[in-house]
Amino acid sequence: MNDIFKGKFLKLTAVRETDADEMAIWQENSEYLRKLDTDFAMPKSIESMREYDLSKGPGSGAIEFRLRTIEEDSLIGFVALHSIEWNNQACLLAIGIGNPEFRGKGYGTDGLNLILSYAFNELNLNRVGLDVISYNLQAIKTYEKVGFTVEGRKRNAVLRDGNQYDLVIMGLLREEWT
Repeated sequence: MNDIFKGKFLKLTAVRETDADEMAIWQENSEYLRKLDTDFAMPKSIESMREYDLSKGPGSGAIEFRLRTIEEDSLIGFVALHSIEWNNQACLLAIGIGNPEFRGKGYGTDGLNLILSYAFNELNLNRVGLDVISYNLQAIKTYEKVGFTVEGRKRNAVLRDGNQYDLVIMGLLREEWT
């Protein structure tokens, strides 16, 4: 049997007590925050990060993992399946590579492949969807690389620095994933 928590570079792990300290540092990077979410960028404290971690658990409608390197066990990001609809075998996906040293080097692709395998093979889901801001071209390219298809757009849904950007809606079905 394959280890469903290990990929080429990364492993999926549970939340650890010290994660909030590291992740709070990422919260001070406006570029990270503005690519991660459509909400306004605002750093979160270590305490609020810890409270968020404690709120995730059975019955929350979400499954979240931390992304750590296999070699050094370094925390580099997170990946989550949320808004899970078990009756429809569908969910939404969120991923963030918080440590900039690990962006653009294949770690995001590895993390996506791990969580998609988990979604389709372990949870028996049929559809994984996501949305991404249109200026986040690197993320869109990575999502397409692992099989996601653009399904639509919410036009002018995000306002940043006086400019309007589309929210790109993407999806992947189990039968399309390789």
